[in-house]
Amino acid sequence: MYILKHIPDDFIVTEVSTIIPKLEGKFIYFTLKKTDFTIHEALRRLAKELNLPLKNFSYAGIKDRRAITEQVCGVSGVTKEQLSRVNIKDIQIEFLGYGSDPVHVGDLEGNQFKIIIRKIEKLPIINAKFRNLFGEQRFSTQNVGIGRFLLQRKFKEAAELIAVKDVHLSKIMHVDASTKDFVGSLRRIPRKQLLFFIHAFQSHLWNNAAMKTKEGELPLVGFGTVVEDKSTKQALAQENIKPRDFIIKELPEISAEGGIRNVWAQASNLSVGKFEPDECFEGKKKVKIEFFLPRGCYATEFIKQAMNVPQQLLQSL
Repeated sequence: MYILKHIPDDFIVTEVSTIIPKLEGKFIYFTLKKTDFTIHEALRRLAKELNLPLKNFSYAGIKDRRAITEQVCGVSGVTKEQLSRVNIKDIQIEFLGYGSDPVHVGDLEGNQFKIIIRKIEKLPIINAKFRNLFGEQRFSTQNVGIGRFLLQRKFKEAAELIAVKDVHLSKIMHVDASTKDFVGSLRRIPRKQLLFFIHAFQSHLWNNAAMKTKEGELPLVGFGTVVEDKSTKQALAQENIKPRDFIIKELPEISAEGGIRNVWAQASNLSVGKFEPDECFEGKKKVKIEFFLPRGCYATEFIKQAMNVPQQLLQSL
């Protein structure tokens, strides 16, 4: 079985941003380079160091944790000089400029990857085309379950599961035996982070449909989505969820719209390096591959499909 991310240096991600810094503005744009941190963990450290609310920070996309990643972020309420004095192990900051808006989700063309695949015995046959599934970092350990509880209006269960998953969020919510207002507790979590649980469940639904479809694109179900294809209908029925469930009246700020996602994606600038001895696993080999993926595509899925190549994933190639 191959191994990814044995060490953070095995998985290097560089965001190709669409942000254009200016000479002035309310927001500071900076490059965040992090090693073995989630974006949320890294920004929490920055917020604490700068004595700022976490909501002052913004970013375009989620990056892998067990990796070295570089991406553009935004922040308000701080000076360039204060930002330059930040000193956190495994987090580097580079000032880029200013702007009038925060960095929005999707403000990127895609990501460039340099990945080492370890503990292999033969060179993989890399096909640039792959099924565009959401990757593991979208789901983490409990994200789908939390999103499901939120959509089911099981706010007590959602809050309790979040408290188990994340000690930091547990402290923010103040969930304990005396808690009765679970909606109020959930509302203490930053909106973007709470909405991420809903998006994880949307992605889970989409993956279940995409694995079975022959369509070229499928709806990412949210409120107002008209579902016509068989695969998405089956995925919704299996979860006993309807599009209107994505309107959450108790927490309207995390009601989620739908969208459309291509079932297939394509890597570009693909290169496969030399087949070399693996210094971490005796008797095994390693290979380094480099490629670019458009925004919303997951390198872990690209590699997984290239290495495993199940028959159902090869259909329509």
